[in-house]
Amino acid sequence: MERTLREFIAYLSVEKGLAANTLDAYRRDIKNFTEFLKKSGLTSFEETTRRHIVTYLHNLQKNGRATSTLSRNLASIRSFYNYLFAERRIGENPAADLESPKLEKRLPRVLSTQEVDLLLEQPDCRKIGGMRDKAMLEMIYATGIRVSELMSLNVPDVNLEAGFVRCVGKGSKERLIPLGSVAIRYLNQYLLYSRPKLVREEGERALFVNQHGKRLTRQGFWKILKKYAHMAGIAKDITPHTIRHSFATHLLENGADLRSVQEMLGHADISTTQIYTQVTRRKLRDVYEKAHPRA
Repeated sequence: MERTLREFIAYLSVEKGLAANTLDAYRRDIKNFTEFLKKSGLTSFEETTRRHIVTYLHNLQKNGRATSTLSRNLASIRSFYNYLFAERRIGENPAADLESPKLEKRLPRVLSTQEVDLLLEQPDCRKIGGMRDKAMLEMIYATGIRVSELMSLNVPDVNLEAGFVRCVGKGSKERLIPLGSVAIRYLNQYLLYSRPKLVREEGERALFVNQHGKRLTRQGFWKILKKYAHMAGIAKDITPHTIRHSFATHLLENGADLRSVQEMLGHADISTTQIYTQVTRRKLRDVYEKAHPRA
């Protein structure tokens, strides 16, 4: 079963050209499902029935997993069995016709501009690590890029003179995102004074590195963000995606057009970007109800 999973991941990588993060998600989902099948007494994927898949999804739901997680797991399982069926490794496809659970539409959690200011003020730029953290936080808020994209950046991807960063997002799609003057200033200081002291190997290309001079990981950035959110006294549960949501919402609140925000975020479909307009409308409604005498 493990060999079949490896072959499936290789197929997704070579034939479909999926990004590394997407491959990791598929691998994790199918591996967890495989462990469930083994505990159920199955020794091959050919023995899987529709009931096994439904039971597995129900178990995830009972354990408090979000609807989006259930939907993603089902998509991974469906793709896996479609592959097995197409390769004639199974006679029947147990995942055929299984419908994804309806996703509840939740508005993204965002920070206010005041909370963003508080967060960005926390790093101590007198320290090597503090200067790096300041540059990272300023950059992720200035561009709205995903944390995986931020961690994948190499030094040549940033053009401070032109004020742009070159980013490779989902589906290996490349986009150019403008950098604000504040982000440019701190990135320049980081590259001049902080990064040279962190990097230990001359050939290291990663833009943001850890204390050992190696490329910083998403988990490393997450810990850094949590630390500064705590220092800023922000009670909200902040993730790297919260900064991305805040970037998009603040742009729209200040008059940016939806198409431009879509391009900067790297959304393939504008309907994905439109959810941020609901956030701005909600804020307008709150302001109206607090300020209008007849609200």
